[in-house]
Amino acid sequence: MSEYQVTNPATGEVEATYPTANEQDIQQAIKKADDAYQEWQKTSIGERTDVLNRIADIYDKRRDELARIIATEMGKPVAQAKGELGLVAQIYRYYANNAQELLAPNTIDVDQGSASVKKLPVGALLGIMPWNFPHYQVARFVAPNVVAGNTIILKHAPQCPNTAEVIVDILKDAGLPDGVYNNVYATNDQAATIIEDSRVQGVSLTGSERAGQAVAKIAGGALKKVVLELGGSDAFIVAADADIAQAVQNAIVGRFGNTGQACNAAKRLIIVEDVYEPFVKGFTDAVRGISAADPMQEDTFIGPMSSVSAAENLQKQLDSAIQDGATVLVEGGMTKDKAGAWFAPAVLADVDSSMNVYSEELFGPVAVIYKARDIAHAIEIANDVPFGLGASIQTQDADLAADIADKLEVGMVYINTPSGSEANTPFGGVKRSGFGRELGTLGITEFLNYKLIRNKTSA
Repeated sequence: MSEYQVTNPATGEVEATYPTANEQDIQQAIKKADDAYQEWQKTSIGERTDVLNRIADIYDKRRDELARIIATEMGKPVAQAKGELGLVAQIYRYYANNAQELLAPNTIDVDQGSASVKKLPVGALLGIMPWNFPHYQVARFVAPNVVAGNTIILKHAPQCPNTAEVIVDILKDAGLPDGVYNNVYATNDQAATIIEDSRVQGVSLTGSERAGQAVAKIAGGALKKVVLELGGSDAFIVAADADIAQAVQNAIVGRFGNTGQACNAAKRLIIVEDVYEPFVKGFTDAVRGISAADPMQEDTFIGPMSSVSAAENLQKQLDSAIQDGATVLVEGGMTKDKAGAWFAPAVLADVDSSMNVYSEELFGPVAVIYKARDIAHAIEIANDVPFGLGASIQTQDADLAADIADKLEVGMVYINTPSGSEANTPFGGVKRSGFGRELGTLGITEFLNYKLIRNKTSA
């Protein structure tokens, strides 16, 4: 049985199956990427940026079609899928517009002669990408590395094989030379083989902690550079002076966008006690008004979860929290009388550090609300988890926001807005949320050879 198949989460039906790669496929992909690198690195940055601009144009033209494929594969509502695809086009254009400057050599002042640092590609790279943002995750790895002159081997999530195939077509139609991007329907063992191959120079993974640990171990043993974007349990802090209505709206979007299946979702809502009651009332009233619906409808906010297994795992976490003593503010959970991966949003309170859910990532439409005595206590709660991806702060006091932001142990902080992503801002975290950065000026720096050219010849 193939690992790669499209199982519509709205119906539970298998709609397409794709053959898993064999060993010959893997070796061919590595060879093609390595061979293509020998030529691609010699092309001008201008030639590469032209390709990126054409990729962006194709994404704009095919947005509606691609959104429906996303909805079919992993249940994302089509309106949100179109938003993802719009961001993808922005990412390709950002690196097309800025690559010349980002890849320009740096000059160093020296006492005698000259010194400069060139920013050069390193070779073939492996990307291991997840299902929750199936085009965006690929774009933020591919765009900076392809424009830098590297080549790509891409292992997409097994439940997104149609998207993986479509990406190949888009890049080909944009004029990317054969072998610069290579899709493989690989197993985890085959991914390990790719990482260990001497022709592959690095690996980037977005996924779970467990996957990150496995990849980091293999890459470390092979002395390969690795970038990891892993889980998150982002805090959403509401200060006493916050605009409560706006904070509620931001929390709804931040927690339940993409049906709660985002690494940087607002998973822990930490409210200072002065405004705890009005926030909780506003938030729970809003959640009760949300129903999971057909992801193909433009006005759907929450669709099914990505798979039945994902919904079942989240249900186990929800049941465990309730059994351990958490208070249910909004009842939710798997829909038993309907085929597919349907999960009604739930809200919990009174979760403490004795419960497993306190330090786990809830990857789906379950929100946990904490009451903080004051801002200092809110920061303490926010930092008291093994993750450090992002956080959001709701306050009208700019100085207070800056002070909180400085004290949060995370890679990204958003003020008076839900956590998000933009083409020109870096994305990544600390602690068990991984290491390395994608997007923005930093996203192109991870897989480069910074070659020093030192010339002591007198002028």
